[in-house]
Amino acid sequence: MSLLELARLLAGRRYSERVASAYVEVVTFASADEIVAMLEVLLEEDWIGLPVWARNLAFRLACLQRPEDVALLRVAASDLHAFGPDWDAIAVELHSRADRLEAGQEESLP
Repeated sequence: MSLLELARLLAGRRYSERVASAYVEVVTFASADEIVAMLEVLLEEDWIGLPVWARNLAFRLACLQRPEDVALLRVAASDLHAFGPDWDAIAVELHSRADRLEAGQEESLP
């Protein structure tokens, strides 16, 4: 099953521990492109449908794979703010990192 299909199941009525486990396994080994594509589609279809833990995991894994993607950092930060306040400090740091990268004040990773 694809990452998008699993995310749709998590967001819908067919949520189960088995689906959650499969989602974790697939998202863990997905590329940033796959994760971002899934998030774009699913959040467009049902912005609040994907459980917070599943979206946080997806954004975290995508940001780890693309640490210099300013647009992704900003989207991830905004998403964290929407479901805070528990993650507000992390969201602020993501916004700050995006600002520093955009201004050329942060070193690129090798």
